[in-house]
Amino acid sequence: MGQSLGNVSVKQLVQNYRTGDLRIEEVPPPAVRPGGVLVRNAFSLISAGTERSMIELARKSLLEKARSRPDLVRKVLEKARTEGPLVAYQKARERLDAPMPLGYSSAGVVIEVGEGVCDLRVGDSVACAGIGYASHAEVVFVPRNLCVKVPTGTFAASNGGLATHASLRYQAAPLVQPLGLDEAAYTTVGAIALEAVRVSDVRLGEAVVVIGLGLVGLLAVQILKAAGCRVLGLDIDASRCRLAERLGADAATGDMASAVAALSAVFGLPGADAVLVTAASESSQPLLFAGELARDRGRVVVVGSVGTEVPRKLYYEKALEVRMSRSYGPGRYERLYEEKGVEYPIGYVRWTENRNMQAFLQLLAERKVDVRSLTTHRFAICNALDAYALITERREPHVGVLLSYPEGLQLAPKIEVRFATNGKRLARQRLRPQVGLGVIGAGGFARAVLLPALRQIDGVSLRGICSQGGLSARAAAERYGFEYCCSDPRQLFDDPGIDGIVIATRPGSHAALAVSALEAGKKIFVEKPLAVNLEQLRLLAGAARNGGYIFVGFNRRYSPFARHLKSFLGQRRNPLVALYRVSANFLRPDDWQHDIEEGGGRIVGEAAHFVDLLSYLVGTPPESVWARAIGGAPANVFVHENAALTLSFNDGSLATIIYTTQGSARFPKERLEVFFEGATAVIDDFRRLECLREGRRTVHRAWLGHDKGHRAELSTFVETVRSGDPPPVSLRECLLTTLCTLRAVESLRTGELLSVDPTLLAAVEEAGTA
Repeated sequence: MGQSLGNVSVKQLVQNYRTGDLRIEEVPPPAVRPGGVLVRNAFSLISAGTERSMIELARKSLLEKARSRPDLVRKVLEKARTEGPLVAYQKARERLDAPMPLGYSSAGVVIEVGEGVCDLRVGDSVACAGIGYASHAEVVFVPRNLCVKVPTGTFAASNGGLATHASLRYQAAPLVQPLGLDEAAYTTVGAIALEAVRVSDVRLGEAVVVIGLGLVGLLAVQILKAAGCRVLGLDIDASRCRLAERLGADAATGDMASAVAALSAVFGLPGADAVLVTAASESSQPLLFAGELARDRGRVVVVGSVGTEVPRKLYYEKALEVRMSRSYGPGRYERLYEEKGVEYPIGYVRWTENRNMQAFLQLLAERKVDVRSLTTHRFAICNALDAYALITERREPHVGVLLSYPEGLQLAPKIEVRFATNGKRLARQRLRPQVGLGVIGAGGFARAVLLPALRQIDGVSLRGICSQGGLSARAAAERYGFEYCCSDPRQLFDDPGIDGIVIATRPGSHAALAVSALEAGKKIFVEKPLAVNLEQLRLLAGAARNGGYIFVGFNRRYSPFARHLKSFLGQRRNPLVALYRVSANFLRPDDWQHDIEEGGGRIVGEAAHFVDLLSYLVGTPPESVWARAIGGAPANVFVHENAALTLSFNDGSLATIIYTTQGSARFPKERLEVFFEGATAVIDDFRRLECLREGRRTVHRAWLGHDKGHRAELSTFVETVRSGDPPPVSLRECLLTTLCTLRAVESLRTGELLSVDPTLLAAVEEAGTA
C-alpha cells in the first residue's frame, strides 16, 4: 500500500479485470476540471445486480471472458493481423491489467468547483452519477450534468402557502424532514427506474407488472404508485415480494400462475397495460413471462440485463410493443452532454438524465418514495470487501447496500509508491548519470506505448507520474516503478529531482502544460500535436522565445525503416514524389478525438506525424498545403476523416497524404511510397521496407510487430537531456509541421492553396532558431 505525504489519502475501491480481485487502493485525489466539481462522498450505493455481474465476468478465465465478449476477441485478432502479434498482445494485456473503478451512484458535499460551473458552491450537498465518476471513493470528480443539488428540507412559509427550497417549490404539506445523503445516494438507480416508467408511457389507473424486485424494480413499484398506477410485482424471492407490498404494490407473487390470477382477481383485467422487465438474467425467460402477462397491444419495457430472444409467435399474436429503456435518460452515453455540459433545450427534450435525477430527488423529498426501507446493510469504505463478499457469495438476504465515508479529509497532494526494483536494471542504471523524469498523463497510449518504452531505457529514474483521475496514475506508478503519483502537475514542476517531463495528455492540454513546464525550467517531451489551434501555437512559441528545451513526439522519423529510407535517398539531386496512404480506424461521432478543443480533429491530431516524416525525408518543412475532403460541409470536423492533403516543398518535391476511415479494419494502416531518380521505396505499416533501384531490391522486415520509432525517440530524448545537447529537431521545424496541419484544415474550409508561412506565428523565428 502507498504511504500518504499528508494526514489522510483518498481511498478508492478498484477491481483487477484480469483476476477479478477487489482491493481498496490509496490514490491521489482527483483534480478538478472545467465544467465539473470535486465531491467528498458521504455515501455510495452498491448496485448489487450490475456490480455482481461485472465481478463475475472479471473472475472468469481468459477463455470464458473471450466467450462472453467475442466482439473484443475479434478486435484483438484484427490488430494482430494488421499490427503484429506482439503489439496486439501488449495492448490486450494493458487493457486487462488496467484497474477498474466500481460504483456509479453516490452523494456527498462539494469541496471544489471547476471553471464554468456557476450554480453550485462549496458546501452544497449533491447526488452524483456515472461510471468512472460517482465511484466508490472518498473523493470524486463529477461533470455538472451528472450531479444535482440535494434538498436539505422544506420549511413552513408565509408566502401564500408555499414552501421553498433552493431548487424546489411545491405546496406546503406537513413539514418534510431533511433529506439524508444516505437517501440521496440512491438517486442514480432511482433515475434508471424513473426513466423506465417514462419509457413505458403509462397513464393514471393503468395496470403494470414489474418483473424482478431488486433495487430498480422496487423503486419502479413506488414510482408507478406515485403516478397513480396499479402495480403487480413478480419475483422468486418471497421476502422481496413482501417488501414490495409494504412499499405499495397492490400484489406481489413468485410464480406465473399466481400473477395471472392476480391480474384477473385484483385488477379485473386479462393482462397488464405495461410490463417492466427489471430482472437480471442471461435467460430470455423474463421476456416470455412479460409477453404472457401483457394485454393485447400492450407494452414491454426492457430495463434489466436479460436475454432478448423475443418469442415471436406470442408477441406477434398480441401485437406487443417492445421498448428498451436506456439507463437514466436522454444524454446518457453522449459525450457532449455528460462531459462537455451541453444541455438539451427543455422544449425538445423534457426529461434528460439530470432532470430525471432532480425529479427522483423531489419524490424522495416529498416522501413519495422510501429508500430507507430498502437499505439492508451499511459498511464503512474500509470494510468494502466485506460488503462485496456479502453480495457475491449471497451470504444473507440484501437489497440496498451502502458504503459510508469519513468526514474531514485532509487530502494528500501525492502518494509515495513502493515497488519491486529489478536488480539487474538498477545495476545498469548506476553505470550512467541518472535522468529524473516525470510523466503527465496515464491514458491508454501512455500505458501501452510510452511507459513500457521508458522502463527499458537505462539511466532513467522514474520520479513521478500525474493524471487527473489519480487512479490511473497510481496503477501506472506501481506497474512501471515510479516513486510517487499525483493528480496535480505542479508536483512535477516543483520537483528538483525531475530533469525532464513527458506530456502525454489529450492534445488540447499540450500547449498549456508545455508552457508551465518551460516556466518551471524543465526540459519537456510533448506528444504530438504541439497545439490544436493557432493561438496555442503562438503562446508556446512566445514562451520558448528565451530558450527552453522542447522535444516533440513525432516518432516515425526515428523508426529504423525511416532511417533506412533516408539513407536510401542518399544525395539525391532532384525532387521526389511521395504518396502516404493512411487507412485509419473509424471513430464514433462523439469520440473526443473529433473535438476541436480537446483532440483537434484527426488532421491536426494525427496527420502531423505524416507531415513530419515527409519533412524529414525531403529535408525541409513544406512551404504550402492544399486539402480536399469528401462529404459533409467543409466546416464539419468529421470530413477530416476522409481527406487528401497535397504538400509542396521548396526543392520542388511533392507529397500527397490520403487519410481515410472508409477502408476495411483488417487492412494495414499506413503505406508510404517514394519515387525519385529511377528508384522506388515502399514502407508497409512500419513492418516492411522495400527499396528498388537499377534492378536491385533490398528488403527490411520486423517480424513480431511494427516499429514506429517510439522507443528510439524516447532514448534520444533521454540522451539529449543527459548530455545537455539541443533536441535533434528544432522547435521551428516542429512549429511549422503543426502549422501545416492547421493550414490544411483552413484549406478544407476555403478550398485555397495556403502557404505555411512562419510569419503567422508571433516570435516563431526567435523561438526556433536553435
